[in-house]
Amino acid sequence: MPEYFVHPSSYVDAGAYVGAGTRIWHFCHVMPEARIGRNCVLGQNVFVGARVRIGNGVKIQNNVSVYEGVVLEDEVFVGPSAVFTNVINPRSFIERKTEYRPTVVRRGATIGANATIVCGVTIGEYALIGAGSVVTRDVPPFALMYGVPARIKGWVSKAGEPLTFDEKGTARCPSDGSLYKKRSNDRIQWVE
Repeated sequence: MPEYFVHPSSYVDAGAYVGAGTRIWHFCHVMPEARIGRNCVLGQNVFVGARVRIGNGVKIQNNVSVYEGVVLEDEVFVGPSAVFTNVINPRSFIERKTEYRPTVVRRGATIGANATIVCGVTIGEYALIGAGSVVTRDVPPFALMYGVPARIKGWVSKAGEPLTFDEKGTARCPSDGSLYKKRSNDRIQWVE
C-alpha cells in the first residue's frame, strides 16, 4: 500500500516518484520520471510533466500545469491557475522539446493566483509573486513582485510579512521578529 494518497480520478504514471504523506486530488496527472517530495498537496486538475522536480512540503493549488523544465524547491506555494511555460517561442508546427528553458522556484517562494512565470527565470527564496503578475526576469530572494511585467514593489519576510527598513537598512518581521538587512543591488539578507 502506498504511503501517499491519489484520488481515483487521477493518474500517476509508471516511473514517477511520489513521497510519503503527499496527497494528489481529483483529475491530476503525474507523468513518468516526475519526482514529487514528501507531504505535498496537489489540488484538483494539476498536471506534472515528465522529469519535473517538486520538493517537500510543496502546495500546488487547482488548475496548475507544471511543465517539464520546472523545479519547485521545498515549501513552495503555487496559487490556483498559475501558469508555467517551458519554451520561449512556441509554434505548433515546430517541435522545440530540445529548447526547454529551465525555471527554478527556490525554497519557500509563493506564486499568486493566475500569475504567469515565463520560462528561464529563477524565483528567489521566500519571494512573493502577486496574483495576476507576469514574471519575465529573475526574482531576488524575499522580493515582493507584482504587475505586468512584474517589478519589485517591496520586500517580505520568511513569514510573508511586508518589511519596513529603518535608516540603518534593517527590518524586523512583525510576526516572528526575524531580522533582515538591506544589501546592495536590490538584495536583502535574512540575518537571524
